[in-house]
Amino acid sequence: MRADFIDADDKDMLRAARDLTKDLGEARASIYWPDMLISAALGYGAIALAILTSNLAVAIVSGFVASLALYRALMFIHELTHIHKSALPGFRLGWNLLVGIPMLTPSFMYEGVHVIHHKRTQYGTVEDPEYLPLALMKPWSLPAFVIVALLAPIALIIRSAILVPLGAIFPAVRNWTWGRVSALAINPDFRRKAPTGDFAKRVRWQEAGASIWAITLIASTFVIGWKPLLVALAIFSFTALLNQLRTLVAHLWENEGEPMTVTAQFLDSVNVPPPGLVAEIWAPVGLRYHALHHLMPSMPYHDLPEAHRRLARELGVGSTYEGANHPGMGNLVSRIARSTMMPR
Repeated sequence: MRADFIDADDKDMLRAARDLTKDLGEARASIYWPDMLISAALGYGAIALAILTSNLAVAIVSGFVASLALYRALMFIHELTHIHKSALPGFRLGWNLLVGIPMLTPSFMYEGVHVIHHKRTQYGTVEDPEYLPLALMKPWSLPAFVIVALLAPIALIIRSAILVPLGAIFPAVRNWTWGRVSALAINPDFRRKAPTGDFAKRVRWQEAGASIWAITLIASTFVIGWKPLLVALAIFSFTALLNQLRTLVAHLWENEGEPMTVTAQFLDSVNVPPPGLVAEIWAPVGLRYHALHHLMPSMPYHDLPEAHRRLARELGVGSTYEGANHPGMGNLVSRIARSTMMPR
């Protein structure tokens, strides 16, 4: 179906997306704050239990709960890139202090990067930091893409505890660190431009906070031993693995680098709507509606389910909109894996 919209959009779908959701779109602090705070509190509490318990089974269960809860808390970084600056006063600061800096992924690592992924002329091209034609690559690329995520927590500690302090002394290190390892990106050819203006000010304090925290984590091993840090790293590695699996099935990855219409981008993206409940765990904070998100990027996560229901009801079975709906992660992984095995 995507091939039908390489050069032209489905105007009826785009019009429906605009007209049926005019009363939606206001980010509600009464939803954002409790969701983020409860997720973070549950995650950190479960980490503490995993570290302190001597019961292996309790430690494993606690670690699993911590990973899922902190994964949900971390995914609010995606919302921060889309909500209006005046919406949710204090939420960006609160999230960075409670989640972003402690997990060494402050919001600057996504702000200014993710927006490129939504630009019509750059989505799916070599300029897109969040796109690789995974479905068109070699079969070994998929397991490599997923497994490398396990190293993310260690890489983040190295970045914040070693590279950032060195960059304060050596400009060449600073420029390399910013350009190559300061974005949550999957495109290895992406190079980040230097920050400017107010954004540069936010980068400085967020980066300083993450650096101080990373150094503190390393120093803590000389006081309380290695166990707390190693347990936390294992939990965060699983979180990173889960996020990488979600990323793997967020798109079909079938574009070979050419600019695409909005409709083609939509069909290259994925919705995993209800009735299934599992997708709410591996694609939290509205990410199960990723294709819909590409139609209306500024729609708050809590309004996406209602927007989906309205569009599905209005456009019906067999519509372009239905073409982006998929049953689950397993089906999508199989589809992408089969595509990598096709002769080219």
